[in-house]
Amino acid sequence: MKNSKPLNGLKILFADDEPALQELMGLELPRMGHQVTVCPDGNTAAAALERNTYDCIIVDLDMPGLNGIQVLTRAKEISPDTEAVVLTGKSSLDTAISALRQGAFDYLTKPCKLVELQTLLKRVSDKRQLTNKYRAIKRQLDRVEGAPKLVGRSSSMEHVQQMIGKVAPTNSTVLILGETGTGKELVARALHEQSVRAEQPFVAINCGALPESLIESELFGHRKGAFTGADEQRVGLFEVAHNGTIFLDEIGELPKPMQAKLLRVLESGDIRRVGDNDSFQVDVRVICATHRNLEEMVEQGDFREDLMFRINTFEIQLPSLRQRPGDIVELACHLYRRSRPTQLADEALFTMEALEILEAHDWPGNVRELANVIEHATILCEQPPISRDHLPQRFGQRKPRLAKLRPMSLRDLEMQAIYEALDRHEGNKANAAEELGISLKTLYNKLNATSALEKSA
Repeated sequence: MKNSKPLNGLKILFADDEPALQELMGLELPRMGHQVTVCPDGNTAAAALERNTYDCIIVDLDMPGLNGIQVLTRAKEISPDTEAVVLTGKSSLDTAISALRQGAFDYLTKPCKLVELQTLLKRVSDKRQLTNKYRAIKRQLDRVEGAPKLVGRSSSMEHVQQMIGKVAPTNSTVLILGETGTGKELVARALHEQSVRAEQPFVAINCGALPESLIESELFGHRKGAFTGADEQRVGLFEVAHNGTIFLDEIGELPKPMQAKLLRVLESGDIRRVGDNDSFQVDVRVICATHRNLEEMVEQGDFREDLMFRINTFEIQLPSLRQRPGDIVELACHLYRRSRPTQLADEALFTMEALEILEAHDWPGNVRELANVIEHATILCEQPPISRDHLPQRFGQRKPRLAKLRPMSLRDLEMQAIYEALDRHEGNKANAAEELGISLKTLYNKLNATSALEKSA
């Protein structure tokens, strides 16, 4: 029989010296949706805590051997995240209050009603879910600056958006392919935010950024003392992402032994912390990404073929920036406004020369490289427009290769004339409008229309 707790259930250690109560809890706790280990005394309970990690312990205060307070203390030393509930008679309420002061979640007086126990365990479960969600949000805030946004109206990006819209509402595993810096994590976040799991945690991890010795612990967690340096229990990222989404970036860098363990988790949903004997289940949607060719890696023996098939239920291929040159100007404006959100909407952000230079570049680092260039320029340019002189030196030394520019529409030609006039008059809109032979109101309307298009993308 599989030794794993049901979804949203708790892994519980129950310790009491009354055989009738042991039998009752051994039957009723599983009916409530929990996995339970029943112990007849405090010493047996302490030994079980050494072998496995539990979400919650329910202990009688008066037991042979170690009493409930001693078991509670031992549990908090081994696994600080484990919640404790103490059982007490009416004559031991002072001891129960002492247990609360030592970190117990709550207490129940004997004989307790099953409905009271069920309600209390629901509170324990809710607290653990909130704790995991908090950890996921904190991790996300530490990693991400600004709200994720996919920018671009090229046909290739419209196709990507359509693919996201189709697969996001499902629970299918998704593999995102694309060069480094193309925005694979943004796609993963978009998939999460458009899914039914949007209110649950989104946890991202770069498989290539962790030492091989720590990957299993990072993904699945570990018990205190499981290995040298494991001074406290660690919750794994799969557990943090329970009911949400986990994003495994650079999946191609995952070592072969970990590929086998990941495959088992994807197929069964069972997680086993390092050092634990028992497993537990998580409900997690998995999204993977890589810049590598997994089929070639399979042929070379560096990636498991069964894992490749398992993660590639649905594939999204991201284009490189050089494959969508028509999006460069829009992306540049978006990145500028992200760094300076208070900038007036009607201001020209770049000179035409600067835009031509940006459009002519090959962008081997893709959107990530463009973001770095815009950040460099905004540091040097206190007020727009950004010119050639504000770009990194390697850009300022080259002339724009006009032959590589995308064909320009009538609107593009019109806006080019407006930007050039603004550049010549150093941003003075009244003088620019006079030169162009249009009213100042018309000039503002055209600039505002362009800005609105940028924002809607």
